[in-house]
Amino acid sequence: MIEDDARLAEMVSEYLGKAGFRVAVASEGRAGLERVTREPFDALVLDLMLPDMDGLEVCRQLRAKSDLPVLMLTARGESMDRVVGLEMGADDYLPKPFEPRELLARLRAILRRGRSGGPANVLRFGRLEIDRDARIVRLEGTERALTGYQFTLLVALAEKAGRVLSRNALMDLVKGEALEAFDRSIDVHISRIRAAIEDDPKRPRRILTVRGAGYVFARQQD
Repeated sequence: MIEDDARLAEMVSEYLGKAGFRVAVASEGRAGLERVTREPFDALVLDLMLPDMDGLEVCRQLRAKSDLPVLMLTARGESMDRVVGLEMGADDYLPKPFEPRELLARLRAILRRGRSGGPANVLRFGRLEIDRDARIVRLEGTERALTGYQFTLLVALAEKAGRVLSRNALMDLVKGEALEAFDRSIDVHISRIRAAIEDDPKRPRRILTVRGAGYVFARQQD
């Protein structure tokens, strides 16, 4: 956990400790970033407002090196700040103030997504290959970078190729729990997935938008 509020960090550490987690805390972004890239953690709880560097920058630098699941904490009320966090690679967000049990639920959700390998096979759509066991996406044999959340979202779409899925349906499939979310978060993640797997993200051929309904993963692809 990277959090400069010592009282909050202590409260969260104690609560998560009772739930079976071992929590390490860093109060500054640089120190926390160095530690999570050096030691084998399962997830990162990251505050947006830090004294030495912005949490968004921490997330950006981490994503250049690791796909470690990131749950971002923010005291800002504007949804745009949350959108930017997702664009930087965060898997989920939680606005302050929050209930510790909701933090625990969200943390468990992103950890389940990271551990679930799915059926022991590979989804293939033309030049696109989705390895559910290894949690790897390849386009023409080249691995494409996605966060854990984005990979799970892509699998949810691909497993139901040809079927239009609403944003609410996708949030239910990916989260698996009735947790707070906002529609724009799905749009942000879809945009990031398209950037990774589409030949031209501005003219997608794999993940299509159905205006007023949601998204559909194309069955036939080159």
